[in-house]
Amino acid sequence: MIPLIDLGAQQARIRDKIDAGISRVLDHGMYIMGPEISAIEDRLAKAAGAHHCISCSSGTDALILALLAKGLKPGEGVIVPSFTFAASAEVMPVLGAIPVFAEVDAKTFNLDPAGLPAALSAGRASDVRIVGIIGVGLFGQPADYDAINAFAAAEGLWVIDDAAQSFGATRNGAGVGTLASMTCTSFFPAKPLGCYGDGGAVFTDDDDEAAVMRSCRIHGMGKTRYEYDRIGMTARLDAMQAVILDAKLDIFDEELTIRQQVADRYADRLAHLAEIPQLASQATSSWAQYTIKLPAGCDRDIVMKTLADHDVPSAIYYPVPMHRHSPYSSYPVSADGLQITAALCGRVLALPMHPYLEAATQDHIAGALAAAIAAGSTTAATG
Repeated sequence: MIPLIDLGAQQARIRDKIDAGISRVLDHGMYIMGPEISAIEDRLAKAAGAHHCISCSSGTDALILALLAKGLKPGEGVIVPSFTFAASAEVMPVLGAIPVFAEVDAKTFNLDPAGLPAALSAGRASDVRIVGIIGVGLFGQPADYDAINAFAAAEGLWVIDDAAQSFGATRNGAGVGTLASMTCTSFFPAKPLGCYGDGGAVFTDDDDEAAVMRSCRIHGMGKTRYEYDRIGMTARLDAMQAVILDAKLDIFDEELTIRQQVADRYADRLAHLAEIPQLASQATSSWAQYTIKLPAGCDRDIVMKTLADHDVPSAIYYPVPMHRHSPYSSYPVSADGLQITAALCGRVLALPMHPYLEAATQDHIAGALAAAIAAGSTTAATG
């Protein structure tokens, strides 16, 4: 079976540096908040173009830390797309706040700035005080933060970029990490820049926000140990994961270039078969996933089974909108009904995507997809 994401090929390039780094951690024994943490934070901040990088234990915890720094209060609302991973929405209820689900753009899969007024109206109609927006750089492409930030400024809202999948991408020449006042990312192993466990980070230029998050990630600790300035949590990145990230950063820019080449080959081979992902003008992508839209009416289950028969894995990101999951069904939904979100959930399909995907393998995937779509379309037509 072709791997959906090939971490083994990547590891072979950096294994010596990883082994040496882990040996250093084992030798000095500072597994929590050791010297590797400040070193990787400095390197990540430079890569993101931000003044501060606050590393943490996951992309979800990165979002929670960011919301704590923003001062989100119970009962307040935050606009978030419904076509996203659970973490983007679950962090509000965890803090007693309310997600307000908004529509996405049919081509980029990202939060649609044109749908923000409807989401704001839905929240207010439910007597929810909206205080912020979380955009998501889904599948690797940043959202339109110029438009999102402009809307937020006009309405007195703050903006957080959930860049769990889009770290390393750009929009209008600006890198992820600088597109919103605060940026959160994930280092889950499958991400474009991932460790070998859970990890995450928050980027900000605000000194006060950075101080709050550094405190909150260690139980709200003050200037000395066992002195607490606020209620916090356990959200630290461990030193061994910092070693992994340091090694991967050495090849990250090169891998981003190769990911684009892989995406270009897919576009050349698949454009006649299905709707391929499209980049907005002046946007780049880190290509965390390569997600196509199957032809309308095509039986996706048959497509996935036929692909598997050809040793091609596939995945659905995401089969059900967040607002239709039972834990989220009572929260406000944009007045436009999120029809694009529902349509995407019924048609999207992710194919293997990583920097080590060879052209011959992509040729095989394209052939398998052609056969799979033909099988799925025939079943749909006769079923």
